[in-house]
Amino acid sequence: MPPTPRMENLDDWLTPLNDDEQRLGLVVGGSLSKGLVVKLDRDQTIEDLAVGRYVVVRGANETRFFCMLTDIVLNNTNPGIQNHPPELQNDEFLRDIYIGTAAYGTINVTPMLSIEDGQPRPVKTIPGHFMPVFNATVADVNAVFGAEDEQHFNVGTPLELETTQINLDLKRLVERSVGVFGKSGTGKSFLTRMLLAGVIKWGRAVNLIFDMHNDYGWAATDERGTQAKGLKQLFDSQVRIITLDGESTRRRNAKMDFEVRLGYDEIQPEDIAALRGSMNLTDAMIDAAYTLKKRWGGGWIKRLLQAEQLDLDDITANTNIAEGTLLGLQRRLQRFERWSFLVEETVEDSVSKILSLLVDEQKNVVLEFGRYGNELEAYILVANYLTRRIRDRYVDLVERSLGDERDKPPQLVITIEEAHKFLQPGIAGNTIFGTIARELRKYNVTLLVVDQRPSGIDEEVLSQIGTRVTALLDNDRDINAVLTGINNAQSLREVLARLDTKQQAIIMGHAVPMPVVVKTRTYDEVFYRAIMQERMSTDTAREKLSSGGKERRRL
Repeated sequence: MPPTPRMENLDDWLTPLNDDEQRLGLVVGGSLSKGLVVKLDRDQTIEDLAVGRYVVVRGANETRFFCMLTDIVLNNTNPGIQNHPPELQNDEFLRDIYIGTAAYGTINVTPMLSIEDGQPRPVKTIPGHFMPVFNATVADVNAVFGAEDEQHFNVGTPLELETTQINLDLKRLVERSVGVFGKSGTGKSFLTRMLLAGVIKWGRAVNLIFDMHNDYGWAATDERGTQAKGLKQLFDSQVRIITLDGESTRRRNAKMDFEVRLGYDEIQPEDIAALRGSMNLTDAMIDAAYTLKKRWGGGWIKRLLQAEQLDLDDITANTNIAEGTLLGLQRRLQRFERWSFLVEETVEDSVSKILSLLVDEQKNVVLEFGRYGNELEAYILVANYLTRRIRDRYVDLVERSLGDERDKPPQLVITIEEAHKFLQPGIAGNTIFGTIARELRKYNVTLLVVDQRPSGIDEEVLSQIGTRVTALLDNDRDINAVLTGINNAQSLREVLARLDTKQQAIIMGHAVPMPVVVKTRTYDEVFYRAIMQERMSTDTAREKLSSGGKERRRL
């Protein structure tokens, strides 16, 4: 029998069998609710650590606890060291004595998942004292987030572990509403474009994108001054561009299918009510809109804008509308006359054409606003007008399909920017976007909201957002809002506040098994090639969306 190899020192016993693993230290305290305290090994350089990194604690019975590093602490055994620190710069002997004994570092790590038999599970306990802690390896990350396939889309890499990737579950992403948050300049548009590219690539939903600043459909210039491809250039046959401002679209050499025109007679008082905040409409003015619609019929807006004193006198004499309220509503609606997409009568029904693209042809639709993107009132009016009618038609289609699942319309994701203008407290409960957010997947319609002020979104609506992709936020109210309803919110708060301003985000919620900090993929030629080489054919995407490929009745 060969002799047992001799262990020269204690470190030989503690060295991990996997050379890829680097031991950081030992668990010395903590709790399930507040996280674990890890005393760092004396040879571990504390400056090499950063919040957001993933570590693994080896527990008993082969259980591995997958944790996030949330805080770094300098500690000591004698408080007197803080008052009279030793001079160690020129004395390496003293430094070796002090470091790791009298003065040492600790880190706080929060258990996110436990890996048992190769499967990630919710954490219900914690490892015991003196269990070893290691940097997470590629195998650890892959055990949690899996491999990229038709259901999982690569969005980036974990911090300081760039040889692996984080994959979102696209099916779970689209079945509930999604939020992309971050302060101005953090790259929210490119984050959103990347997510939309993944959804389109694997055909997990059709998308209706209200493109406020022409960021998504056609090429846009990034902050480096280079042209970034739009969704139309990546998925030519699967994306249609429509526009409110044909001149702007043609000037940018973008391919468009048609120009959207809305008739004055089609606008309802409910559409005006959505402008309450942006146009400073009072309750009395909104009530007046309903009264005018009832009294004057479909042409009430045009008649109000052209009203003479005789018309105003008739209304004030025969209704309970005060003349001041009537004049105030008239002044506010006069800005409609500057918008060329509003016409006396429409030749074609824009809503039906959009629905035909989404449901019958299963195309992704980008609505460009052109010069009207700088007018928030125009954006809110059009987005609310179209969404309310499309959602109503979807409800009808879903209810008709209850007897035959194959008739069910494809999953629809509606992307809106400046979301807090639609979903602010006090009005969210009465808007179509608030209704969609609360319905979850009941009628196959969800939202993708993009905003730099999540604190301005109604708390009830925010709690219904399934997946949150959050870049840097530096406002305490915004950080608190994003973390509403998230486990271990306090520890994640420190991570969120320390993200880089570019190309870093924390992803939480329904589409990932645990909160994860990622260095997001760069939206460049490498990304384009990956999308072009691996994307599904249009026919395959249609077949997935149509739940069996049964031909639909045209709307």
